[in-house]
Amino acid sequence: MPTHPECTVPAVLTGRFAVTNVHPSNLDGRRPAAAVVDECIPVRATVFREGHDALGVEVRWTGPTSTGRARMTALSDGLDTWQAPIRFSEPGPHSFAIHVWADPWLTWLHRAPIKIQANVDVDMEFAEGATILERAAAELRRSKAGATLRTAAKTIRSPALPIAVRLAAATDSAVYGVMTDHPLRDLEDSCGPWPVAVQRRRALVGSWYEFFPRSEGAPEHASGTLNLAARRLPDIAAMGFDVVYLPPVHPIGRVHRKGPNNATTAGPEDPGSPWAIGTAEGGHDAIHPDLGTLDDFTAFVTTARSLGMEVALDFALQTAPDHPWVTEHPEWFTTRADGTIAFAENPPKKYQDIYPLNFDNDPQGLYLEVERLIRFWVDHGVQIFRVDNPHTKPLWVWDRLIASINADHPDVIFLAEAFTRPAMMHALAHIGFQQSYTYFTWRNDAAGLRAYCEELAGPAADYMRPNFFVNTPDILSEYLQTGGPAAFAIRATLAACLSPTYGVYSGFELYEHVAVRPGSEEYLDSEKYQLRPRDWDLARKQHRTMAPYLTTLNAIRRAHPALQDLRSLRFHPTSNPNLLAFTKRDGDDDIAVVCTVDPHQQQAGLIWWDMAAFDLDPDDRFVAHDLLTEQTWTWSRETYVELRPWQDVAHIVHIRSVAG
Repeated sequence: MPTHPECTVPAVLTGRFAVTNVHPSNLDGRRPAAAVVDECIPVRATVFREGHDALGVEVRWTGPTSTGRARMTALSDGLDTWQAPIRFSEPGPHSFAIHVWADPWLTWLHRAPIKIQANVDVDMEFAEGATILERAAAELRRSKAGATLRTAAKTIRSPALPIAVRLAAATDSAVYGVMTDHPLRDLEDSCGPWPVAVQRRRALVGSWYEFFPRSEGAPEHASGTLNLAARRLPDIAAMGFDVVYLPPVHPIGRVHRKGPNNATTAGPEDPGSPWAIGTAEGGHDAIHPDLGTLDDFTAFVTTARSLGMEVALDFALQTAPDHPWVTEHPEWFTTRADGTIAFAENPPKKYQDIYPLNFDNDPQGLYLEVERLIRFWVDHGVQIFRVDNPHTKPLWVWDRLIASINADHPDVIFLAEAFTRPAMMHALAHIGFQQSYTYFTWRNDAAGLRAYCEELAGPAADYMRPNFFVNTPDILSEYLQTGGPAAFAIRATLAACLSPTYGVYSGFELYEHVAVRPGSEEYLDSEKYQLRPRDWDLARKQHRTMAPYLTTLNAIRRAHPALQDLRSLRFHPTSNPNLLAFTKRDGDDDIAVVCTVDPHQQQAGLIWWDMAAFDLDPDDRFVAHDLLTEQTWTWSRETYVELRPWQDVAHIVHIRSVAG
């Protein structure tokens, strides 16, 4: 199995050239940066030297079976920033290096015309230019390109010819092209290699749909099954979702089982929380008998795949009090002063039905069991794991686990469900989690969204890939509770367009918005504690569903590579703080989005587009085709928009061409 090379960056600021601020990089190259196949990666570095002589800069990369190189260009930022967009064509460990050299031809080309036109050292400058071309021609030998340089050098050296003719020969486009393609590389040095882990595209791009199989097709007071839930899969696929995420499907503990709305006492028919895992019937490697069998689970995965979807499975490292581990491995838990095992708490909340694990007493034994479980489910067709509360386990567990699993199964993806402090959230991404939950759910104003997304699309994009869930079984935001249908449309639009990966929890499309009490983010009659069958057909007949809108969003995302990109996200100023304007691009695909963040009132204002984001001049006009309404307009640098709740909360515009 190939491994990532160690970063061997030369001593910064002490070599012939200085190379700093290299991106993408993860922990200064000590960990691989993140990328996916065919993602446009802007490789950037600060490169400079003493004086004013010209540099040549190039990025070279190596993959498992491929190599590539691209010339880097200096940005006009006055900060010596060099950049080149590259794409990796295969998954696996890659690395890149920044190569730098002194370019005598570009140095001469910048200096000599100024001096010659000022009649300063004319013959000397021509002689030096001819010498440079002759050096380059010698390296090209008898090629056509070499002949081009030799002819130019001869003309430059001819004192009988007019100065203008000699200078024209030196600056001829054919000569410039040869010297650009075949530069003299004086004093060449390199910086790197910088490691990059290139994964399959699902690590960056996807539309997730979460639902509880036990609620699908459930008869009254009885659990649904995996086979009944599989009947829901065609409708989910028809909405354009790529990933079906299932909460834990294991046996649920009976000791201290929670009742409806997290009641401390459960009735005989209450199913309990799927996150309270384990009974005598089995633990993390078993299927709840009410849901079916392992064969039924495999059939569910197969059905999803046949519809173009993957199954993501919740991986929750915790147990119910009656999990087999409690008696077989009590050392895997924390024992309190009175001899009892500590249950989970988030004061003042108590979760008596859940025992957290403790990796301090038998770290090797517990870790090996964790790895066994992941491999067990991989063998049963799971390639995506949504890891519950990874921030409550030691970082070394995930560091070791992800590396071990990906060494044998590089397509396996781990999503960190870590609504926690920024340092821990970023650390989980640094050590290998391919995706992460984010704070998107709590960013509802335009300024907050812009600041947070600029962080995610900026430096964090080198290692952290966001998944924007609009709601979860744990999070019903106040914005959704009070905003009505427009709030749901706004949040879905922003999640789908701002992030390459986003997700919805079942019921979102039905505008479920009632909290258990004021000030709470918990759903009333939460599906975490009880069955919640939904009449999808009735909702469709009564037009009480936003499934058609989600279908449109997902179709737009699939059709436009720009919306599958993270790093190209750019925000544009507006005259109205309730309007958010941003653009994305991938190759020749340019998308502009204007969305209101106010679900209650009409919002209007001016958008001032930075036309350089589209490679347009400030005075250009462009054809803007709205992918939501199929309307087409001609827009310019300054565009006026009006958006009304629900009727048209956003414009998702494909920039087709420059208008005449």
